Amino acid sequence: MTDIPTSQMTLPRHVLHNLGFFGHYLHIHAGGRSGQQHILVRLYKSGGHMTQRDLQEAAGISSASISEVLSKLECTGHISRTRSDEDRRQLDIALTQEGSARAEELIGERRAFEEQCLACFDEQEQHQLVELLDRLADHWKELEGEGACS
Repeated sequence: MTDIPTSQMTLPRHVLHNLGFFGHYLHIHAGGRSGQQHILVRLYKSGGHMTQRDLQEAAGISSASISEVLSKLECTGHISRTRSDEDRRQLDIALTQEGSARAEELIGERRAFEEQCLACFDEQEQHQLVELLDRLADHWKELEGEGACS
């Protein structure tokens, strides 16, 4: 697809273009949904330990993806993996001290990001934006139910 200057886009195309940018920006700057940062924070919020299967289900990613992420986190010293005493087929995942410290940093970074990401709007504008986005989300859910967005 060729890049069309925003001044030449239709209004709906311009909005969708911006929404695509926002999705990308959030994925990069807010930790994504299945990467190392997300997994560390999820583990931290669950008390620092989960089974690999529970973590995979909570993150909504494939077994291959969770294994890859956990291998990287284990190599950096953020987690440990051990066989479950109750079910030897299952792996227990636990945050290390380094992993807990990193998760706390990430939570702080996310809070700071959340506070500054809408700083260009006053409180009333933020409420208006939420109302508009909620309305758009409801509309898209309706379209999805009708099969129009497949």
